[in-house]
Amino acid sequence: MNTKQKHELKKLIRELSSIRGRHTELVSVYVPAGYDLNKIINHLEQEQGTASNIKDARTRKNVIDSLERAIRHLRLYKHNPPNGLAVFSGNASDNESKIDIKVWSFEPPQPLNSRLYRCDQTFILDILKEMMDTKECFGLIVMDRREGTIGLLKGTRIESLMSLTSGVPGKTRAGGQSSNRFARLREAAAKEFYNRIADVAKEKFLGNPDIKGILVGGPGPTKEDFLMYMNQQLKDKIIGILDITYTDESGLHELVDKGQDLLAKEEIIEEKKLLNDFFTRLVKDPEKVTYGAKEVERALDMGAVEKLLISDSLDEIEIERLQEKAEALGSNVFLISTETREGVQLRDFGGLAAILRYGIN
Repeated sequence: MNTKQKHELKKLIRELSSIRGRHTELVSVYVPAGYDLNKIINHLEQEQGTASNIKDARTRKNVIDSLERAIRHLRLYKHNPPNGLAVFSGNASDNESKIDIKVWSFEPPQPLNSRLYRCDQTFILDILKEMMDTKECFGLIVMDRREGTIGLLKGTRIESLMSLTSGVPGKTRAGGQSSNRFARLREAAAKEFYNRIADVAKEKFLGNPDIKGILVGGPGPTKEDFLMYMNQQLKDKIIGILDITYTDESGLHELVDKGQDLLAKEEIIEEKKLLNDFFTRLVKDPEKVTYGAKEVERALDMGAVEKLLISDSLDEIEIERLQEKAEALGSNVFLISTETREGVQLRDFGGLAAILRYGIN
């Protein structure tokens, strides 16, 4: 997700989290990518009939009205959006004597995989919150001469993509084979296996622009031998080569456990580079940067901001205002965490800085 999408989702979650129903009257609907909207609409119409049996008159009316609003909203779509759709409907009034049925919808930037309908006292937001937590993915390769597993790390989820086994003979040779011939057979089988793992890694990783780095693990020196067979573009993305015990799916988990420090550093490396660029320019070319609320606002008004750096320590409403203004003026916006030393420096600079297209002093 880009910065704008993250803030739109965060704003929606904050708004929906603040709403509480008197009873189980708030409607949450998740439509997975590729699912037929008409089936969802038919399901909600059936739920309207079921809701007529609710004993409490006010709850019954709120549920039926909320379902009707959700159905009418879904009918506005000719097709299910590419990544699916999340729809929420319910009484948003915090005044007991008033009813204000509203409907919200969100087209996620990532495919929805879950189908869900729920009436509850709160909106069901876990799926959207997980999207907020999802980070770029990392490629995982664990292998030795006998076995290899290729996987992905997406946020906190480890996904096994493919497991392979080799034809490398064991260390005990058959009768009549010389030790040299047997060694050559083992070496040839190992090379063939390395090539197969490398081909699978290329197929799974090379065309995936979301992969930020690759971890390689295995017991002994085999993993270093394997690197000779990897695609060069993938080799350039390797952020760590680690000693691990297992080479099956459990090895993927072991690799991630042992690579936590490397993964944490990699996730924030782009922010660190961006901030280091800002601080270097501040020393060497100060006319091309500015910081502080008043100075950055002035630079924005002049259309001079190339990159706007906003600390996540600022108020959410202010972040949204600055983001909208900057993007309307063609500036690139970067939300900077305070988890790094450089991010803390930006916070101490007032939480706002800009790299300029041209000097304005």
